[in-house]
Amino acid sequence: MTEVIQPQSGVAFLLQAGQTLTVIDPEGEQVADLIAFGKHDTNEVLSSGRTLDYASKIYLSTGDLLYSNRSNVMLEIMEDDVGRHDFLLAPCSAEMFRKLYGHDEPHRGCFGNLRAALAPYGIEGDQIPTAFNVFMNVPVDGQTGTLTVEPPLSKPGDRTRFRAHVDLVIGLTACSAGMSNNFRFKPIHYEID
Repeated sequence: MTEVIQPQSGVAFLLQAGQTLTVIDPEGEQVADLIAFGKHDTNEVLSSGRTLDYASKIYLSTGDLLYSNRSNVMLEIMEDDVGRHDFLLAPCSAEMFRKLYGHDEPHRGCFGNLRAALAPYGIEGDQIPTAFNVFMNVPVDGQTGTLTVEPPLSKPGDRTRFRAHVDLVIGLTACSAGMSNNFRFKPIHYEID
């Protein structure tokens, strides 16, 4: 069954070992922030640093493994229609909107949406790691290392499918940052099999 994450919102749910999670961009050009915690010990979290270290690359796609802070595999990318995702940038937040964009009354962002969705699982804001930003297009300049956020390359119906290697608590959003969705907030769909 297809579940819908409304624009600028987030959800949390359990994903058991062996289950798959398919993240779908129904309208195109919309990012979904994905984070994961060990179901039995939420101090074990998805780790950008460990994952990028072991992969020896910053752009991850089909066949790549996503590791925890304890160097255990949490998720594997099984299928990927887009091939460009970001694992460098933290979830957008009210503080980010204030600092980078000068918003006086900012949206709580993906960070706030994740914090609220994960609270019933006993997960607090300080535990939220760098997200695997599904469909996010962040080119890195090879000379200067400068990051830019460009419109996602995802088209309507594009999907990325992950398989859980262990029991997980997942947080997932429809990103709230305008640069992450080409300045049109859209939903994200997902399916668990």
